[in-house]
Amino acid sequence: MTLKVQAAESRIEQLCIEHGLKMTGQRRVIARVLSEADDHPDVEELYRRALVLDSRISVATVYRTVRLLEEKGILERRDFGGGRARYEATEHGRHHYHLIDVDNGKVIEFEDPEHEALMMKVADRLGFEFVSMRLELFGKKRQPTNKTPGKTTPRARRKGDQA
Repeated sequence: MTLKVQAAESRIEQLCIEHGLKMTGQRRVIARVLSEADDHPDVEELYRRALVLDSRISVATVYRTVRLLEEKGILERRDFGGGRARYEATEHGRHHYHLIDVDNGKVIEFEDPEHEALMMKVADRLGFEFVSMRLELFGKKRQPTNKTPGKTTPRARRKGDQA
């Protein structure tokens, strides 16, 4: 199965063209898969998704293309744990952050203008011009509490407490 030519170029395809990259059919497939990703896929996942669109694509082509797009500043490599680099399109000028659920690996993107303003102040106070930042939070989903109003939970006894 091969990809049918679509009229609109993906955002990553446009960036590739702007950077002077030759857009082969397989690069277009990879660029489209990356542009349509609403997660942060690793190379193996990109390969699986691209293979659905073009059965002739090889994992080596995906690795080479990802490396090239990273070198050109079109993609950013992320390390969210788990031993695999994951990728997302570079967001020039837009700052967003990541909260990674350590139990299932899910990545939640969020923006926080207050945090960004604080970091700009810190950079300024230390004599630097703010250029960029990266924030990755790792957490576990809180378990719902089953407390009944008015009921307290037992406290662990400390040495010397009376029974």
